[in-house]
Amino acid sequence: MEIRRYKHDAAYSYTLGMALTIELISKKDSYLIRKIYVHPDYVPKDNKYNIFKICKEAQLPIEINQKIFNRLSTKENVYVIGIFDKHDRNVESGKSHVVLVNPSDSGNLGTILRTGLGFGFKDYVIIKPGVDIYDPKTIRSSMGAFFHVRFTYYDSFEQYRQEFLNHQMYLFMLDGKCNLKDMREMPQKKPFSLVFGNEGSGLPDIFHNYGDSIYIEHNHEIDSLNLSVAFGIAANAFSE
Repeated sequence: MEIRRYKHDAAYSYTLGMALTIELISKKDSYLIRKIYVHPDYVPKDNKYNIFKICKEAQLPIEINQKIFNRLSTKENVYVIGIFDKHDRNVESGKSHVVLVNPSDSGNLGTILRTGLGFGFKDYVIIKPGVDIYDPKTIRSSMGAFFHVRFTYYDSFEQYRQEFLNHQMYLFMLDGKCNLKDMREMPQKKPFSLVFGNEGSGLPDIFHNYGDSIYIEHNHEIDSLNLSVAFGIAANAFSE
């Protein structure tokens, strides 16, 4: 099969760059890797970051091919690409979740995955319509965190909520009823779900009925915080 630039309906995705590809290879028992491609101008820095040595030890197919880089990468400093099959890595029921309702920005999603992993959150729910977590832009902006998390897409928030009725829902809204600073003084029921809305519109008013609505206090010089920044603040507050 010819590898083309990523589209949502593709059965595969890929890593762009040495560090991400090494992260993929480290998870090869979880991901079916099709092939590693190397640019003709690639020069190994040392044995630790020698992709030929790494692929040989991992028994992975490798190919020098400049055309695929012209097709998949718009950046000049990409010399290694890893092609892998997409597959389900569903969230676990006994873990706390991060729920993103209709997220639309790949970069934000990748940043959220990386930030959340740093605070111990490994389970992510995306309510459709939402950005594709397998988009190489998301994978790259996650800086490898993508390969350490689990995720599930749901058609609606109600569908998700009915499946996880035992989760305490914490809903982050501009007009939330409780200040996050006060939540830090309260014991949290576990497992719980941290719920965030779309980057532009946030969560609709009906979400006030689904659990504890929370706002993150900031001054009036700005209308709102960037989604990934707001999530980082919340993840820090609710981390172990």
